Amino acid sequence: MRVIAGKYKGHAIKAVPNHKTRPTIDKVKEALFQMIGPFFDGGRALDLFAGSGGLGFEAISRGMDDVVFVDQQYHAIQTIRENARILDVHNQCQIYRNDAFRAIKAASKRGKTFQYVFLDPPYGKVSFEDLCQALDEFELLENQALIICEHSQDEQLPDSFDRYTMVRREEYSSQTELTIYRYQK
Repeated sequence: MRVIAGKYKGHAIKAVPNHKTRPTIDKVKEALFQMIGPFFDGGRALDLFAGSGGLGFEAISRGMDDVVFVDQQYHAIQTIRENARILDVHNQCQIYRNDAFRAIKAASKRGKTFQYVFLDPPYGKVSFEDLCQALDEFELLENQALIICEHSQDEQLPDSFDRYTMVRREEYSSQTELTIYRYQK
């Protein structure tokens, strides 16, 4: 695994040393960042189900000010910490071992808000609509925030719901699909 573009382009990052995570492949990661804007002028992102942190570290490399990484697996959290050390970006990372819904509630208590949210849970295990409703309920999203959902092609997400409107949907490989929503307050 590697960082594709930006300040840390070409730097290798470690994968989680088990088969419980599914890292986003480079082709999908590159396409995702081309869709949401290849580079950022600051901002804050939330990387839920972060795994090795590949999406969050890519965002930092491309100009994001800071990223909150959340995963409930011990080995994933250790890998994120190691990758933050490798890239020397500790000051731009907040890393939490927690369930996604508990992490959303905790971030709200800390007064956090986000312009970007990466949702990449195990395929078919978590409802994207429930996650998005929790993000809205706990007021974690800034107006016009983008929510990037990586999911199985078998899981069809709606074009819109509540305060979310789909802005893009793309299929990759035989299984992976990206759906991007814009949040409107």
